[in-house]
Amino acid sequence: MPTTEEFAKTSWGWQLSLLQQQLGEWIELQLSRFKSPLPDILPPDWSLDAPWLVDLIKALIWLLAIAITTWLLWQLWRILAPLTYFGGDRTAPKLIDNANNPQLAVKQWLEKSQDYFAQGNYAEACKCLYQATLQQLHDRGKVTHQSSRTDGEYLQLLAEIPPSLAYQTLLKTHEQLCFGNKEIVPENFEQCKQAYGEISQQ
Repeated sequence: MPTTEEFAKTSWGWQLSLLQQQLGEWIELQLSRFKSPLPDILPPDWSLDAPWLVDLIKALIWLLAIAITTWLLWQLWRILAPLTYFGGDRTAPKLIDNANNPQLAVKQWLEKSQDYFAQGNYAEACKCLYQATLQQLHDRGKVTHQSSRTDGEYLQLLAEIPPSLAYQTLLKTHEQLCFGNKEIVPENFEQCKQAYGEISQQ
């Protein structure tokens, strides 16, 4: 037989049921004061096992889980974005535009350079010679190709590698193309082409 202590314990369900009963009785008392008969108005079922309440709780839990998952994925993307090609700061000035220039073979860069030259686009032709030079340095193991390096950093690395003046010509022309808005004329292209010729003979 249950003890007195067990009878003294209450639960939320029982408290809610008691409150519902009291509310119903109060409404019934208020309605009984009117002379005209009114239909019975039942208060909503606020018990914890009401089907609509269970569905509401489930929906709230799902929404909370989706919100937390979305937030975690967003935080993960923010952490990993700088490490990927697509997530970097695209507004930051970089002298070497390797993001838009995939690593091609030296021969392909030279062919592109000739195509641009034939179209009269001397600036792009010079950029292709520049890329061919970087790729050649990488292929020969002299300086590894890194998209984070600036022209100034390449100049420092190549300062003591002959023919340093040829490297300077290509790197400075590229720097002026990217930041100086310099108009490139056929003479500039010929200088870059001559510089590349000296480099490729080494």
